[in-house]
Amino acid sequence: MTGTPLKAAIIGAGHFAFRVHIPVLAARPEVVLDSVCRLGAADLRLVQNAFGFAFASEDWRAVLARDIDIAVIASPHHRHFEQAAAFLRKGCHVLVEKPMCLDPGEAWDLVAIAEEAGRHLVVSHGWHYKPGLNRARDFIKRIGAIEHVVCHMASFTRGVFAGDGRVARWAATAIQPDASTWQNPDGGGGYAYGQLSHALGLLYWLTDLRAAEVQAMTWTGGPGIDLHDSAAIRFRNGATGVLSGSCGVPAGHGFELEIRLYGSAGAVTLDIERETLTLKLADGVRESADALPGAWAYSCEGPPNALVDLALGSGRNESDGTVGAKTVETLHALLAAALSGRPQPIESR
Repeated sequence: MTGTPLKAAIIGAGHFAFRVHIPVLAARPEVVLDSVCRLGAADLRLVQNAFGFAFASEDWRAVLARDIDIAVIASPHHRHFEQAAAFLRKGCHVLVEKPMCLDPGEAWDLVAIAEEAGRHLVVSHGWHYKPGLNRARDFIKRIGAIEHVVCHMASFTRGVFAGDGRVARWAATAIQPDASTWQNPDGGGGYAYGQLSHALGLLYWLTDLRAAEVQAMTWTGGPGIDLHDSAAIRFRNGATGVLSGSCGVPAGHGFELEIRLYGSAGAVTLDIERETLTLKLADGVRESADALPGAWAYSCEGPPNALVDLALGSGRNESDGTVGAKTVETLHALLAAALSGRPQPIESR
């Protein structure tokens, strides 16, 4: 490698950053792991020693003061805006975990801050980088104006949102999910922000849709957060939509994620679990572009790799702030509508 290595900072070195983001960055020869931040001195030392960070602190502002090129913001959701904005304004390229914010206004402000700073803002949506999913966009172009959407996601995460925060398949990871993060009603706890953000991110990556109004109901669990979600959406182009989510997939099974798009001239179905992509047109025309086995299984190495590539002047941002902001405003409206019992309009930005 030639040139000066990129100095990387991790803010919020919890389970997912420890399991995914940090190992991806550590494997890139262009990157030096400079700084890491998380609460809890023992776990902070564990992370620092495991990956050889030069500096570690429980105070994220101490990391902000260092000479940093790229930053990963993987702290609890309600901290994302302040921290991501600070690193963007410092001049860093930033990867922020999804959901990128909890407040729609702050989400769109982050998009503007990144543009003003001339820096890349990447949101941690892993499916956007999977091989072959771009083909769905080609199919969608052939179905005319989108008139109706069905978007469903369910996962094996009941323990995260209504248990001890752990998932059996990740039990061997030294840093475990913190239930107090995922189950905090005031900090974005619950299934909508925690998991439906995946599905909506994919929908808004595939299409130009944007929600205008949401009606919704949720099923809440012991911590007072949503475990199951159902919503009806009116999009800005007039299309209708149905959105649903559930943490009720039993342990030992994978993610369910299905998006159905009905247009004026055809329909597209994307089923991540079954690894199928289908286009239906008039006169019985049917085309498919199914994935290779396992190609669409969820993993999230794409966003941190994209952060590095973009900082080096190459690559593509397949999960930018606009997709993230559209996702945040939809989820915010869903939860507000469920709480109030009334349709929730989304303000134009």
